[in-house]
Amino acid sequence: MKNMIKKLAIYSMVGIMQISFGTSVMEASPIHNYQQVDRHDNDRDQHDNDKERDRHERERIENERHEREMKRRPHESEREWHERQKQENERHEENLRRIAHDILDLILDR
Repeated sequence: MKNMIKKLAIYSMVGIMQISFGTSVMEASPIHNYQQVDRHDNDRDQHDNDKERDRHERERIENERHEREMKRRPHESEREWHERQKQENERHEENLRRIAHDILDLILDR
């Protein structure tokens, strides 16, 4: 009887150890991690798409503003117009650089 109880206790402990080892392996399995990573990737992709859409919108607004500013105004001399165009081109280039910098931030955040 004592021998049978010892075997039962030993087999029970071995079974418990196998179950706990199996659950830890299942928790560490790549399938479980892929589901979490996929969810995280989808969130990040959505965030990236929002940033990209925002960047395109900012670019479109800047280009429209630039186009309006480059036109000659009534009663503006040729010299004033060219000076304003020069300043506007510098401002436009700086704004496009800032927008491009946002693209680099988007790429480097990945």
